[in-house]
Amino acid sequence: MPEAPDQSLLDALLDSWDRNNTILVNLLHAIPPSGLEARATPTSHTVSEMFTHLHHERMVSVLEEAPEFAGEVPSQEWVFEPDPHRIAGMLNESAGRVRDAVRGRVEAGRALDLHYDHPILLVQLLIFHESYHHGQIKLALKLSGRPISDDEAGPLTWDVWRKRQGHG
Repeated sequence: MPEAPDQSLLDALLDSWDRNNTILVNLLHAIPPSGLEARATPTSHTVSEMFTHLHHERMVSVLEEAPEFAGEVPSQEWVFEPDPHRIAGMLNESAGRVRDAVRGRVEAGRALDLHYDHPILLVQLLIFHESYHHGQIKLALKLSGRPISDDEAGPLTWDVWRKRQGHG
């Protein structure tokens, strides 16, 4: 662990984490009616269950890696939640806990407790993991006849990544 973190790099990393969460919540709010029930195959998890899994994974990761930033971990991992606003609240809470854990550990010059050579690797793993499920969610919606068009998805996803800070 470096002794003095480069604050601008840490800020850029945490901004990418915030953007990732914004994209995930945007996707959630773009899901058409009954889309939370969609599955890619009859034995696949529902779209709702994938979102609650992401929240659970974040909360478990913080508990294992930086417990001083942990909150209450849901007792179950793959839970069907019918209320998109409740799911959004869960995702925003867990995103904040990950953000605080990574910032806190980097600024303190402390490694995480269990895995990873550096705290920023947790953010990178979670972005990778969530991108994987983002694709699964879009595929489940498409296969169930409830697709989100590229015209609709673009501003909610790619445009969030491309937006320059301070440029509206």
